[in-house]
Amino acid sequence: MGNLLLIGLGGFIGAILRYSVSGFIQGWSKGNSFPIGTLAVNILGCFVIGLLSQLAESHGLFSPETRSLLFIGFLGAFTTFSTFGNDTMNLLQSTPWLSITNVSAHIMLGLIAVWAGRGMALALWK
Repeated sequence: MGNLLLIGLGGFIGAILRYSVSGFIQGWSKGNSFPIGTLAVNILGCFVIGLLSQLAESHGLFSPETRSLLFIGFLGAFTTFSTFGNDTMNLLQSTPWLSITNVSAHIMLGLIAVWAGRGMALALWK
């Protein structure tokens, strides 16, 4: 039961932060129809999961409870992949080429961000 509460707490914080960061960035783009807020949150989430997973795997830095809080709860609610899917479908219906750009950007930039997060963790931990 304690693990479920930790996941729920992490999810609560992650969802609020996702809403805030995504909305701020989308507003900053001044009405751009491309879902830049969702992209930014997903890339940031990929970077953070890369950083934290490297520290967890190579140094055993987090307890199982902390991993549940951070990886399942917080990052699970923060990274908005379901929103990504919905944004992509909306773009596919209105502007197909932007849907392809959206998918490509999320995949490529997400993988680069995970790699960069892992690299940063390795560099900082030396």
